[in-house]
Amino acid sequence: MADRKKILFAAYSLDVGGIETALVSLINYLAKKHDITLVLEKKQGVFLNQLDKSIEVIEYTPSYAKVKFIAKCINLYKRMQFSSKYKNQFDFACSYATYCKMASFVARTASENNALWVHNNYYYFFDRNDYKFKHFFNSINSHKFKNVLFVSEEAKQQYIQRYGIHGENVLTCNNLIDYERILRLENEEITLKKDENVTTFINVARHDEHQKRITRLIESAKLLKKENEKFRILLVGSGNDTEGYKKLVENNNLTENIIFVGKQANPYPYFKMSDCVILTSDYEGYPVTYIEAKVLNKPIITTDVSDSKQDIEDKFGLVTEKTTKDIYEAMRYFIKNGYNIKEKFDPEKFNNEIVNKVEKIINGKVKVY
Repeated sequence: MADRKKILFAAYSLDVGGIETALVSLINYLAKKHDITLVLEKKQGVFLNQLDKSIEVIEYTPSYAKVKFIAKCINLYKRMQFSSKYKNQFDFACSYATYCKMASFVARTASENNALWVHNNYYYFFDRNDYKFKHFFNSINSHKFKNVLFVSEEAKQQYIQRYGIHGENVLTCNNLIDYERILRLENEEITLKKDENVTTFINVARHDEHQKRITRLIESAKLLKKENEKFRILLVGSGNDTEGYKKLVENNNLTENIIFVGKQANPYPYFKMSDCVILTSDYEGYPVTYIEAKVLNKPIITTDVSDSKQDIEDKFGLVTEKTTKDIYEAMRYFIKNGYNIKEKFDPEKFNNEIVNKVEKIINGKVKVY
């Protein structure tokens, strides 16, 4: 095939997560037309066995030795080894896990036609601290990439504003979605059953209070229980704050209302049995959960994060302020009235727009102003 290209993606691992889900969907799609190599800092994760068999997976693990001099020497040797074998050997390379310094080095080494893909809103991640924001992007050498891609317009504009640039090589490109797989997997059998007399909400997120603010959801549940509303909330995911959330649920006698499902490689049967998808975050890049909810035709309640005002409000659900009061009121409204989705989501059209943009980036033909 004349236009078949050698493409490299670099990331941290393939454990369960929104970034990992999106990465697997994208490279599996690209593997139909191109030769794909995936470099991982840790060659592990439940999604490894979901990769197309043609994708070559390489592990590149930097040293984190306590003695910095030793770590520097080992890492210099590893960088020299990688460079001697792979320098400019690919037609395109992408650092897909933004925070991973190894991925940044690998992508910039493997091809001069490269991109950094940013999946979070780092301005809010660093609590609106300009110095920390710039220090982070400088540490991963974002200015050395040919293109910098953001999954939301909001995050892109913040980057442009912080750096005071015109944005010639900074663009918005969302994540591809494997909707056929989602629709197939939603029918997998699970032990948990739906109660038709109870409104079921689902939250799919890493349990990280700084970003996801699941305590807002628990506090909202307290208020709903006081109103004697019939509801339950499925928490799909895990993280450093899981145990704290469990204690909060137990202390407020909410164990019958809030169910901890844990980390799930296939969360879609839980989507299927739910009436509404809910996000209570302080910030997001662009939640993969938005796209999954659209594919599965589930209404969304979300705090005002990412491009929610543009993409969700008055179309696919309700957008609230980042307060317990607003989240509670939106949930109570949904329990009593439901929500009729106003627009039909076309996943094929959505994917085609992304694929066309990605192919242009791979071919070095994108210049966005």
